[in-house]
Amino acid sequence: MSSDNLPEIDERRSGWLTIRKVAPYLWPEDEPWVKRRVIFAMVMLVLAKLIAVYTPILYKGAVDSLAGEGVPPLALGAVGLTVAYGMARLMTVGFQQLRDALFAPVGQRALRALALETFQHIHQLSMRYHITRRTGGLSRIIERGVKGVEFLLRFLLFSIGPLILELLLVAIILMWLFDVWYLVVVAVTIALYIWFTFAVTEWRVKLRREMNDQDTEANQRAIDSLLNFETVKYFNAEEREAARYDVSMKAYAQAALKTAYSLAFLNFGQSLLITCGLIGVMVLAAIGVQKGTLTVGDFVMVNAYMIQITVPLNFLGTVYREIRQSLVDMGQMFQLLEQPAEVTDKPDAKDLVVSGGQVELDQVHFGYEADRDILKGVSLTAEAGQTVAIVGATGSGKSTIGRLLFRFYDVTGGALRIDGQDVRDVTQTSLHAAIGVVPQDTVLFNDTIRYNIAYGREGASQVDVEAAAKAAQIHDFIIALPEGYDTKVGERGLKLSGGEKQRVGIARTLLKNPPILLLDEATSALDTDTEQDIKDALARAGEGRTVITIAHRLSTIAEADQIVVLEQGEIIEQGSHDELLARQGRYAQLWSRQQSDTQAA
Repeated sequence: MSSDNLPEIDERRSGWLTIRKVAPYLWPEDEPWVKRRVIFAMVMLVLAKLIAVYTPILYKGAVDSLAGEGVPPLALGAVGLTVAYGMARLMTVGFQQLRDALFAPVGQRALRALALETFQHIHQLSMRYHITRRTGGLSRIIERGVKGVEFLLRFLLFSIGPLILELLLVAIILMWLFDVWYLVVVAVTIALYIWFTFAVTEWRVKLRREMNDQDTEANQRAIDSLLNFETVKYFNAEEREAARYDVSMKAYAQAALKTAYSLAFLNFGQSLLITCGLIGVMVLAAIGVQKGTLTVGDFVMVNAYMIQITVPLNFLGTVYREIRQSLVDMGQMFQLLEQPAEVTDKPDAKDLVVSGGQVELDQVHFGYEADRDILKGVSLTAEAGQTVAIVGATGSGKSTIGRLLFRFYDVTGGALRIDGQDVRDVTQTSLHAAIGVVPQDTVLFNDTIRYNIAYGREGASQVDVEAAAKAAQIHDFIIALPEGYDTKVGERGLKLSGGEKQRVGIARTLLKNPPILLLDEATSALDTDTEQDIKDALARAGEGRTVITIAHRLSTIAEADQIVVLEQGEIIEQGSHDELLARQGRYAQLWSRQQSDTQAA
């Protein structure tokens, strides 16, 4: 076997695997109503095809009655047979529509279940996965995958299956009513048609995949540019971004043109083959009528059967291509579902029980890459109710400790414990519930201020929201807005200033009311006056809680119970503000430098 065929074979095998993965959604063990609807839909499908195949016989009977030839299938006369023919056509459409109506809830249920499962799985994937993926590309995979499910269910079950059934029935009737040569002509025509359609479609699938890749690239560039709207403006780069986007769209347009040209070639080739088959069968029937062995009704019936099978065959190329593409799109979605979560709960994981809120790092080692450690044996303890500040230069590992505490990643060595419980041994849900985080860059949902603050605790009342806003020193600002708490913040909160966003984030975390607070440069976006107000609010919020502050401005953490100085992933100093200043070490140097910068400003 040629190695060139291996990718194609793997793709087909992947297609069958994808179909097998979708099947359980159509036949769920715990929902009998779905099975009933599938069975009834299949019954309607078979009835529609049986009537459709019998309809040309009624047409033949009506023609023969009018021509005074043959024996009509039913003793109804020409008018009666014409009415019966019309009713049969109506019943065919009626059963088809009833089939679609019965199956629609099944298809929508499967689509919804898959979409929800994918959405949930994406949220379970690790931080490492998300920071290496582009949001635009990820959303496109989900969008195309879910649409692929809908298309596959609709056309695989209600186009390919019924087409095969109808072709078999028509072939049997032609051989039974006429002779084997009719069957030979039809069989050869269909075989050549299918071969040509599949061969050209395989070529077109590659062109379509290239077009989709270009579409994804263009979409990624557009979303990336829009998410960085401010940066684009800062550097006067609108034309540059438009040029980059146009390059992607040009490549997409070229791929789309190839797809359109190949479609024209496919349609003409299909029409040529079908026309040759139709002429062949009609010639045989015409000879039969001239010899007197066939009636005019037989001639008309043969023509009706050929037209009847050419209509679904004309869609075969489109359906096959779309099914192939749907399988590719769904395959990408299932690959996403198979992407393992880096951080998972142990099978016997219990809920975290916070008795005091002690946080302990015990010889913690960690690196984002296997060959480069960020933390190198860090040990520190934040006693219950203490405020511990972690300071150090950029890249020293400050924020990494926060990510490990929230368990975005697992330590590669040592242990991280809360009240003696290793965070790897407890459920992530209970761990996340126990920790409130105010990040350096607060990202808000494109919704109201009320929604963004209330996000801190599900079911929070307006009174709770306002109390949290007051504690974060932002209530007065909100009520001064024309729409108050119903003010939309824009995508990623762009309608608010950095300080306003930060205070909304602080209010959100205060509303959560967790026993442990993690403040990651929480006041970095605030002016000096507001910073002091927020410091007071956070100090009140931290009463009775364990607070871990990751700080750049040393003035914000001078009152911490314990200050830890990190340098290249190791603790080089530890103590209170006064103790560290007295040592005249690294902390004293940082403090002196920042004080000088402040005075100079």
